[in-house]
Amino acid sequence: MLAQRALGKSPTWGGGWCADRGGREARSKREAMQKSECHRSVQLRNRVTDNCDQRTSSSAQIKHRTAVQQRKSSSSTSSPESARKLHPRPSDKLNPKTINPFGEQSRAPSAFAAIYSKGGVPCRLVHGSVKHRLQWECPPEKLPFDPLLITLAEGLRETKHPYTFVSKEGFRELLLVTGALEKAVPLLPRLIPVLKAALVHFDDEVFERGLNALVQLSVVVGPSLNDHLKHLLTSLSRRLRDKKFKEPITTALQKLEQNGGSGSLTIIKSKIPTYCSIYC
Repeated sequence: MLAQRALGKSPTWGGGWCADRGGREARSKREAMQKSECHRSVQLRNRVTDNCDQRTSSSAQIKHRTAVQQRKSSSSTSSPESARKLHPRPSDKLNPKTINPFGEQSRAPSAFAAIYSKGGVPCRLVHGSVKHRLQWECPPEKLPFDPLLITLAEGLRETKHPYTFVSKEGFRELLLVTGALEKAVPLLPRLIPVLKAALVHFDDEVFERGLNALVQLSVVVGPSLNDHLKHLLTSLSRRLRDKKFKEPITTALQKLEQNGGSGSLTIIKSKIPTYCSIYC
């Protein structure tokens, strides 16, 4: 042994002990590394599982919300009211019960629409296969012209059915009754501004209804209309610039002259110098 130490060599039992100690340390390091790797793989599997669970949960929530919305949509469209809104009948626009003048997207109701919806006009629309007509609650000759005739004249400015038909036809039929002259003449100061409003309206159909109503009124009241005629001719003169209204306005002026007598020609010429008399 002394000889081994002299040569710088360790004794045999010491070398074996060091080798065993190094082997144990290496094994413990490997075991620690294996445990660390195992722990990390467990954490990774847990993360993957959690992500899958979250995706599955969110997918289930989306499917549930979609199913609820579909049920609500199907229930709303299956109701009779919604079906009528989606597929309105052609006769709905002619039926006053189906018209809501207070609808969300409509303007405030006119005076005529409000009165008609409350039953203030004593007639109703009767649908025909070819033509529509009015059915009066009582004979028109028994009805007072004041304020019914003025109310119907105000309805000439309407642009929706059934108001357009009721006002136009009601005005015409009321002027055809016996004694219309005596009833209509006192109302001229109030009727003329209403007819003028229809004649200056931007809608062409409203203007045409106003023009026809003016001619119908002149047939009934005759020369009594001359004192008020100048208030209406200015709007007719402006519309004469439109070629499509030249013929109907000229025809209306001729009837105004014919019904108003010689005094009407001077009034017409003062406002429309280009007018040619029917007697020339």
